[in-house]
Amino acid sequence: MKNWKNAVIGVLAVACASVTAPATAQDRFPSKPVEVVVPWGPGGGADILGRFVAKWLEADLKGSFPVINQPGATGTIGLQRMVANGGDAHAIAVLTGDTLTMAAFPNSPFKLNDVVALGVMIRQPSGLFAKGDGRFQSWADVVAADKAKPGSISVAITGPNSPDETTVNYLASKGIKLVSVPFSRPAERYTSVLGGHVELLYEQAGDVKGHLDSKAMRPLIFFATQRLGAPFADVPVSAELGYDILLPQMRAIVAKAGADPRRLEALATSLGRYAATPEFANYLRDQYALPDSYIPIRDAQRFLEGEISAFQTLMKSGPPK
Repeated sequence: MKNWKNAVIGVLAVACASVTAPATAQDRFPSKPVEVVVPWGPGGGADILGRFVAKWLEADLKGSFPVINQPGATGTIGLQRMVANGGDAHAIAVLTGDTLTMAAFPNSPFKLNDVVALGVMIRQPSGLFAKGDGRFQSWADVVAADKAKPGSISVAITGPNSPDETTVNYLASKGIKLVSVPFSRPAERYTSVLGGHVELLYEQAGDVKGHLDSKAMRPLIFFATQRLGAPFADVPVSAELGYDILLPQMRAIVAKAGADPRRLEALATSLGRYAATPEFANYLRDQYALPDSYIPIRDAQRFLEGEISAFQTLMKSGPPK
C-alpha cells in the first residue's frame, strides 16, 4: 500500500510539472530573440547606439538581441516594423529626433502614442560640417558664398520634414538659402560630402568623429546656446549669431505601446543599469554628448512630447517664402 501511494504521488508530481512547465517558460523574458530595429542604415549614430544596447541587453538579460537595419522614410519604416512585431515586447527600436518630429505632422505614418519610451539614451547638439580641404573653412565662408550666389550650396540631410530640413528652412528665412539633398543611409551622407557631391552635412559631431579626427571633415557651426569647448572651442554656435534654432539630436529606445508592462519594465531597468556604467559614460564622451543625456522611463515619454511641442512651435512660422 505504501509503495502504491508513493507511485501515485510520483505520477501527480510529474503531471503537475508538465502543466506548470509551459507557463514557466512562457513567463521567462526574453523567451525568444528580441529584434533591435535601427530605422537607419549601418554606420550612423543610431546604428552605434543600437549595437551597444543590443550587446548590453544580451549580457544583462541573457537573451538574443539581433540588430535589424531598416532604413527609409525618415526612420518611419523601421518604427512601423517594430510596432508590427513588438506586441509581446520581443521587438524594440532606436527612435531618433528625425523620426520623432514626423509625429508633429497629422498625416505621418508614425504616431508617438504607438510607442512607449524605455529611456532616452543620448542627446547631442547638431551642426553643419564641410569637407576638411574644401572651399569652406568657416561658417563665414558659407554666408559669403551664399550671398554671392544664393541657392548654390547643397547640404546632405536625413530626409523631408526632419530637424535637418527644418534647420535649412530656418536659415533660408535668415537669408542663407541652402539646398537640401536627402539620404536615408548615414554612409551615403558622409561619402557625398567627402566626395564633393554636396558641400555641407547636417549631423552631430560624435557621428563623424573619425572624419573629424582625421581632418577629412571640419565643423562650421553648432546649433547650441553656448560653445561646446575642446576640441570645438573656436566653432561658433547659433545663439551668438542670432539664429534662434537648436533642434538637438536625441536617440531613445522605444517599444510598442500596450506591450506587457512587466517586460517593458525589465527592458527599461536593464537600460538604467547600462546608463550607470563607466562604459556608457565613455560612449557619451566619445559622441560629444551631454553627460546627463540619459532620461529614465518615468520621464522619457514626457521629454519626447516636449520635443514635439518645441518643433511644432518652430514650424508655426511656416516654410520660407
